[in-house]
Amino acid sequence: KRRKVGRLAAKVARLGGPVAVGAGYLAVGTTVADRGSPKRQWERHGRPRDLGAGVVGWAAAIVGWDFIYYWNHRFMHEVRAQWAIHVVHHSSEHYNLSTALRQPVADVLGVFVPYGILARLGVQPWLIQQSRGINLVYQYWIHTDAIRRLGRAEEVLNTPSHHRVHHGMNRQYIDRNHGSFLILWDRLFGTFEREDEDVRYGLTKNVDSYNPARIASHEHRDIVRDVADSTNWPDRLSFVLRGPGWAYERHKARSAAGVA
Repeated sequence: KRRKVGRLAAKVARLGGPVAVGAGYLAVGTTVADRGSPKRQWERHGRPRDLGAGVVGWAAAIVGWDFIYYWNHRFMHEVRAQWAIHVVHHSSEHYNLSTALRQPVADVLGVFVPYGILARLGVQPWLIQQSRGINLVYQYWIHTDAIRRLGRAEEVLNTPSHHRVHHGMNRQYIDRNHGSFLILWDRLFGTFEREDEDVRYGLTKNVDSYNPARIASHEHRDIVRDVADSTNWPDRLSFVLRGPGWAYERHKARSAAGVA
């Protein structure tokens, strides 16, 4: 009985981290998102064209959102300052629907390409917001180990299998499969990887904590430490602006050279 209670407590603790972080994400995201909203972009820049609310308008909104999402998501993995925000979502060593709730509080600061730009291209603001909702719902259900492969849909859609790869710490899976509901951009821009071996979830160096504050801030602290320990400006800038993989290789090179 005591073991069962212990296992239940561990499960509650694992769930508490993502729920707390996710609640912060919703609070901050709702407050900040309106500043660059599609509606504001639409009103500020007028309507050079209007693609309407038919097939063309819907297709432009959904595909356009997915394309922008791909690049924003990819930048979050390839720029360490952005990774410090996004790492929250990858910090779980388990992969289930609760993982989808593990969203960074500062996620809205990780947008390189604003989605409101679609309004300048003639996509109606309400369609852009609908595409955002579709994206959020779609992203939720693919966080599962229960669904294996989906046949031919695997060639076009971002499926649970493809997204498991994205959450893997296996060397060949790192920084792969960034798409939202389409996997086409990953295939086109060279970031696609198929699920060929069992996925090991989490980070290459796991946080080992259920504290939401530590989960949200550990990579920022590491960046500050790396910048403070560097003796030249190229390294200082690189520790912030280059990828986390560069930081890992730089640490390895410095260790080999006997530098702290």
